[in-house]
Amino acid sequence: MNIVFRVDSSTQIGSGHVMRCITLAGKLRKENNAEIMFISRDLPGNLNDVIQKKGYSLIVLPQCEPQNEIKGYEKWLTVTQQQDANACINVLQKQCKPDYLIVDSYAINEEWEKKLRPFVHKIMVIDDLANRRHDCDVLLDQNFYLNKNFRYKGLVPSHCQLLLGPKYVLLREEFYEAQKKMRKRDGKIYNILIFYGGSDLTNETMKALRALAMLSLPKVLVNVIVGEGNPYKDEVAEFCQQHEFMKYYCQVDNMAEFMNQADLTLGAGGTTTWERCFLGLPAVVTSIADNQIQICKDCAEARYVLYLGSEDFVTEEIICKFIEKIFFQSEMLLTLKIRSFELGKGDEFVFLFD
Repeated sequence: MNIVFRVDSSTQIGSGHVMRCITLAGKLRKENNAEIMFISRDLPGNLNDVIQKKGYSLIVLPQCEPQNEIKGYEKWLTVTQQQDANACINVLQKQCKPDYLIVDSYAINEEWEKKLRPFVHKIMVIDDLANRRHDCDVLLDQNFYLNKNFRYKGLVPSHCQLLLGPKYVLLREEFYEAQKKMRKRDGKIYNILIFYGGSDLTNETMKALRALAMLSLPKVLVNVIVGEGNPYKDEVAEFCQQHEFMKYYCQVDNMAEFMNQADLTLGAGGTTTWERCFLGLPAVVTSIADNQIQICKDCAEARYVLYLGSEDFVTEEIICKFIEKIFFQSEMLLTLKIRSFELGKGDEFVFLFD
C-alpha cells in the first residue's frame, strides 16, 4: 500500500497539521505496512526535519513569495491552488499511483483535489473548518461539535465516508501508554501544565505565566512547554528562570507524560484538546484561532473544558481571577476530569485502509 500526505507546517500554520499526519502515518506503517511519502513546502518555521527523523520519504516544494491576489487560508500555500496541484502532479507522475492521497490543509479545496484525482486511487481529507467543498472519498474531522452531522452537508460527494467526532481522533502511541499508567487525580491542584501549541503567535503562554505569578499558589509546580517555532520562547524561558516554581521545556517528545503529571492545564483549543481529554486532564482553554472558537464553545457547553474566550479577549487578569476562583473547587475539577475522559476515546478508523 502506497500513501502520500500533502501537508504543511510553519510559524503561521503551526505544528498541528503535520503532527496529526505523522501520527496517522505511523499507524498505517505499523498496522498496514504502508509505504509513506510526504509532500511539504519549505515554509518558515516548518517541521520538515521532524518528518524525516521519523523515517518518512519527504519531497520538499520550494518556498515562494506570497502572491497578492491570494486571499484567506490560501495564502498558506504561497502559490495558487493550481500551481501547488501542478507541483504535486509532477511528483506523483514519477511514483507508483498512490492508493491514498491524504490532504491536511485549510488552503486546499475541490479545485486542487479534482486536478489530482486522475493520479491517485482515493483521496482522504482531514479538515476542521467545513467551509468549502471537497472532492474526496473519505473526510475526517476529529473535533467535537454539537451539530457535527450537518456540518459537511453539501460540501462532499454523496459517496464520501464521513468520520466525524473525537472517537476518530489521531493520538500518538505515547498517549495509549500514558493512559495505562494514568494516575488517580483527587481534584486538588499540585501541578499545572501550560502549553498553547507549537507556535503561540499571540503569546498566550506569557499571559498565563504572568497570571500565575500574581497568585500565591501553595506548593504548585508549573511546567511550561513551548514549540521550537515559538517566537517568544526566549522571553518565556527568562521569565521561568525568575520563578523557581516554573520549569521551562522546548519541543518535547513526551507530552503525554507531562499531561499525566498535571492536575490542570492552561492551553489552546487545537489538537491537544483531544490528547488532554484522552488522559482526563481538566483544561482551562483560550481559542487562539477562528476555527477553534466554535469547538471551544461546544466543548464548554457540554462541560468537557472550561473556556475563557478568544485570545483577543482573554487577559492576564481574567486568567488570574479564574484560576483563583476554581483552585479549591475539587468536586468541579473531578467532574471535569470524568467528563473529558468520556469524550476522549480515540481512533477507530484504520480499518479503512485494510
